Amino acid sequence: KAVMRAKFSSRALLNQKELRVFAAIEKLLEIEGVKWRLMAQVSLGEIIGSADKAAYLAINSKRVDLLLVDGEGKPLHSIESQGAGHHQGNAAARDAVKKEALRRAGIGYVEVVAGDRPDDLKAIIAKLVRQARA
Repeated sequence: KAVMRAKFSSRALLNQKELRVFAAIEKLLEIEGVKWRLMAQVSLGEIIGSADKAAYLAINSKRVDLLLVDGEGKPLHSIESQGAGHHQGNAAARDAVKKEALRRAGIGYVEVVAGDRPDDLKAIIAKLVRQARA
């Protein structure tokens, strides 16, 4: 009933910085020649499982900004776009939970911070590809 009464409007999936990072990474993946795909705003509950219900519920609704997956859809690396105002309130605690869950699941975690240049992003992606090929 609540949905039937409510008005809804669409919202952008990514903010402007995230969108720029997304587009740049897609180009870099093409240049690197890997069959990886980039996904946006992925729920941790979709890519990480746990038999511990409390632990799963603690991460289920958290999202990663961007997620690199291999050609079979297996999660490889989370890429978090940290803007200038990111570290406010309890952001550090939220990030720590996310990082630990990803680490325990064997999924990489990379931060792209405010002020990073295109060459910085290129180096990050090149390093991830080198590691995968090694």
